[in-house]
Amino acid sequence: MSKIKKSRTLFSSFLLIVAAFIWGTTFVAQKEGLEQIGNFTFLALRSYLAVVFLTPVSLFIYKNNKKHIGDGEHGEHKTFISKKLLLGGVLCGTSVCMASLVQQYGIMYSGVGKSGFLTTLYILIVPILGVFLKRKIKPILWVCVVIATCGMYFLCVTETGGITIGDFLLIMCAFLFAVQIMIVDHFVKTLDGVRLSLVQFAVAAVISTIGMFLFEEVDPVAIGDAWFSIFYAGVLSSGIAFTLQVVAQKNLNPTVASLIMSLESVFAALAGAFFGERLTPNEIVGCALVFAAIILAQVPVENLLKKRVE
Repeated sequence: MSKIKKSRTLFSSFLLIVAAFIWGTTFVAQKEGLEQIGNFTFLALRSYLAVVFLTPVSLFIYKNNKKHIGDGEHGEHKTFISKKLLLGGVLCGTSVCMASLVQQYGIMYSGVGKSGFLTTLYILIVPILGVFLKRKIKPILWVCVVIATCGMYFLCVTETGGITIGDFLLIMCAFLFAVQIMIVDHFVKTLDGVRLSLVQFAVAAVISTIGMFLFEEVDPVAIGDAWFSIFYAGVLSSGIAFTLQVVAQKNLNPTVASLIMSLESVFAALAGAFFGERLTPNEIVGCALVFAAIILAQVPVENLLKKRVE
């Protein structure tokens, strides 16, 4: 791996860690917001906020890039929204919309701890989907997936009992997020990540708005009471964190990316501790295992073994 590629990989990993931190702290805001307004309403408003935030940012980047590449190069960049970008945005937006809705309903039926664990099961689903897509997965990454999954179990699962309807919904949510990760990985190699994220949330906003008017009663007073939760989830979680994910995945293996993003469970536990919740011994072990898996995924084990053999 060249120094330039290595630096890009490390920087992309850092961006995903920031995204995971935002997502981990968003669990609290999301839970509080859903106590005030409906699921479709919450998702619609946070998606619209993300669109408002991303529109000027994507326009600035588009105009700046156009000055450098000109109008006659890179066909996918000649227009602000190309056909391929629209297709990728529709697929990403549909999957992230469905995943978010299912997650919100799941949180209502399951505990927050169990929700965090089951949602981040996408770290196991992503490499499995990769196998079906005939992608080569390094053995060390499978080891990291197992370690991280065990870590999230210790970190998040504190309740006992069988699988509930909430658990089933959260497992479905994990699958949908895994699909979104794979779709992003496919399109972001040739498309601008910020514009892809913009279209993604525009699609999510439209879908959730339809659901909002069909199934929920829009209460302006309740929306006003939930404004901070909507703002945090819309600007930070959707607008910034999901965009960081899309941009960072351009330089990362999707399995490695999913491992890093699973840090949201660790940050959720640390955020709880900051607000007065003490970390149990199991949670401390879980944090340590997830961090170990992330670090191990970044270590060039194969290169080290080759050097030792030589």
